[in-house]
Amino acid sequence: MTTQTSDIILERMMALHPKIIDLTLDRVWRLLAALDNPQERLPPVIHIAGTNGKGSTQAMIRAGLEGAGLSAHAYTSPHLARFHERIRLAGDLISEPDLTAVLDECYAANGGENITYFEITTCAALLAFARSEADFTLLEVGLGGRLDATNVVHDPAVTVITPVSIDHEQFLGDTLGKIAAEKAGIIKPGVPCIVGPQHDEALEVIEYTAARLGAPLLVHGQHWHVTQENGRLVYQDETGLRDLPLPNLLGAHQIQNAGAALAVLRHLDLGDDAYEAAVTKAEWPARMQRLKAGPLVEQAPEAELWLDGGHNAAAGQALADLLATLPARSTHMICGMLNTKDVTGYLAPLSKQAQSLTAVSIPGEAATLSAEDTAAAATKVDLPATTAASVAKAVNDIVAIDPQARILICGSLYLAGNILRENG
Repeated sequence: MTTQTSDIILERMMALHPKIIDLTLDRVWRLLAALDNPQERLPPVIHIAGTNGKGSTQAMIRAGLEGAGLSAHAYTSPHLARFHERIRLAGDLISEPDLTAVLDECYAANGGENITYFEITTCAALLAFARSEADFTLLEVGLGGRLDATNVVHDPAVTVITPVSIDHEQFLGDTLGKIAAEKAGIIKPGVPCIVGPQHDEALEVIEYTAARLGAPLLVHGQHWHVTQENGRLVYQDETGLRDLPLPNLLGAHQIQNAGAALAVLRHLDLGDDAYEAAVTKAEWPARMQRLKAGPLVEQAPEAELWLDGGHNAAAGQALADLLATLPARSTHMICGMLNTKDVTGYLAPLSKQAQSLTAVSIPGEAATLSAEDTAAAATKVDLPATTAASVAKAVNDIVAIDPQARILICGSLYLAGNILRENG
């Protein structure tokens, strides 16, 4: 192992391709071949695609597997505070020495050829997984599915498609059907696919793809059902019914995510300990996470501070629905977004739940939308808006007027990561 730190190698990797996103698998196949094809030596793979809910669903599946006494590697993106969050080896975040070693090996094996940051770091994750024992491997798609760097496993144990909605149109297509076709690219011949709640247009594409490939589908509303009844989660499929606690991850959308996770665990026939752990022990930061310590909390001791990284129209609606269920309290948003997102679509449902929005630019992020543009978008949906130079300044401004406010910091996982790093 070299003495280089992972951060130094990651910086070098950023320079290997002029584009951040360039969807193709050619470069990935080339590097994997140079690494002796680690994707062929993984523990059984559960591959997860979708627009919203991938990370939460993966977290619940992992919690369920661990509740059954099993271990799982897990790959997710983007990270929030540290790159190491993307790679879990048998449940634990990859260590700095292990991360540095696989990054260095991939950088050397790539030989200076063009490859994107996501592609080469995905290869590093697969290399680390192939060299460590676990019972399962959880792979979360980065973008799309068909041409995503994770889509290199020919025979996963099961695939999962969470709800598909409009996002990343510049890469995946401008209709729900086109986007669903990209997500459905993870479906493999003969491999069961768990399908979360879908619009008809998306479901039609998923069903067509599965039929063409001979892949059995387990579809929400057809093969499995999940509801909230009397403060409990009720899951039902053809094998029976399970009455479980509500997910510890907040929001009605997490009921649906829990249903998909339970469908996977039921397909694997893991038992009641797995099902209960999935809904009670999953952890997933920046998904309506209550901040309870740190400098921002100290600035606003009487306020409620929440953090959420959702960033598209569907996420905005889910967040608005959740806010509507919380005890009455004046709600003020602090929002920073990327310039690639549908800001108006995200803010429109939230405008009905918040009294104001303070817009910020995302520190250190080249693709940030300016605070002024975010504020202008808020004004268009009748949400009173102003700007602040930082989240800390925004919190100060809000509590100066309303000390007991509910403050929601939201709009981007990149902003959420910045908060978690500085408020840890």
